[in-house]
Amino acid sequence: MGTPLNITKSQRTFIDQDTDRPTPYLVVDIEIVARKFRSLADALPGVTLHYAVKSNPSAAVLATVLELGGCFDVASPGEIRLCVEAGARPDQISYGNTIKKRADIAAAYELGIRLFSFDADAELDKLIDLAPGATVMCRVLTSGGGADWPLSRKFGCEPKMALDLLTRAAAAGMKTGLAFHVGSQQRRPEAFDDVLAEVGEIVSQLTDRGITLDVLNLGGGFPATYLDAVPTPAAYGRAITEALARHLGDKKPYLIAEPGRYLVGDAGVIVAEVVLVSSKGDADDRRWVFLDIGKFGGLAETLDEAIRYRITTDRDGSEMGPVVIAGPTCDSADVLYDKSYYELPLELTTGDRVLIHSTGAYTTTYSAVSFNGFAPLASFDVGVAGN
Repeated sequence: MGTPLNITKSQRTFIDQDTDRPTPYLVVDIEIVARKFRSLADALPGVTLHYAVKSNPSAAVLATVLELGGCFDVASPGEIRLCVEAGARPDQISYGNTIKKRADIAAAYELGIRLFSFDADAELDKLIDLAPGATVMCRVLTSGGGADWPLSRKFGCEPKMALDLLTRAAAAGMKTGLAFHVGSQQRRPEAFDDVLAEVGEIVSQLTDRGITLDVLNLGGGFPATYLDAVPTPAAYGRAITEALARHLGDKKPYLIAEPGRYLVGDAGVIVAEVVLVSSKGDADDRRWVFLDIGKFGGLAETLDEAIRYRITTDRDGSEMGPVVIAGPTCDSADVLYDKSYYELPLELTTGDRVLIHSTGAYTTTYSAVSFNGFAPLASFDVGVAGN
């Protein structure tokens, strides 16, 4: 099982060399990104890794993925531009968003991108019209059970609908693919088996219709390490390999996966400051600890307390007590942890520095541009990819 990580020597050196640097800010150690990429690649032999750019589009992260032989999953023209600027070829980019403007499909196709996702008739119409001959991956609905951040309902369609859509795509001269996502921060390796059983049925029925599936996108879901331990990449690799053999046998198409959180989550640490410690009266003995970062500053995944980050302070080791943790904005929704039980040192006070661990994913990209006038989350990259 993966265990909670401490900050690296490179991060500590960067943080300590300028203690007056304005907070909050994120520090990402590129060496961890590289190590995570290699670990997942080893666990998934024969699977091409398409890094989910939306999790952290840092130029250093993109360069590291390319250096290690990875490709990219993008959600918008802006992310396509970032990948191209990093040196990616069009055939290294998958346009994974199932909701695309016609103009954006046309521009991506003109650039040379030939791999697109969809999950609806109307989206397939666009692709047939604007991306003739491309490979179109129909995304299948999943339950998201076992995931801290489910991706069900909004994305995907029922298996019967996917079968019919791919039949129509093949008749229109498109190459065909299937895609799914078991949910972000998926704690159950066996969740892949649940979906691949459905995929196997679709592939079998496509074969009966004379259609050969060209690509299968296994999606993401590989977890970062927050408060609780999670299974290792090897555990996911075994579960996926066994499920593919069980449900597809010798009918396996070209395989890709879309890791995001796993590659960059544990590589980042946010440095923040305590703005205020207060109480609400005798009815609740918990202190309220207000930080200079909250939901709108990059910690949006604390919505419903889904993602529970590990928090440490310079006063750790002293007596602890229960707290509610909140952000700095004038919005009542900007409370990070109230239902979840957190303890922080009793002597914690205004101006103290706190570290929020495993925050390399979905923080800078969720940070508001200027909500309440606060600046977006600053980010710095340290370390090197190594060998």
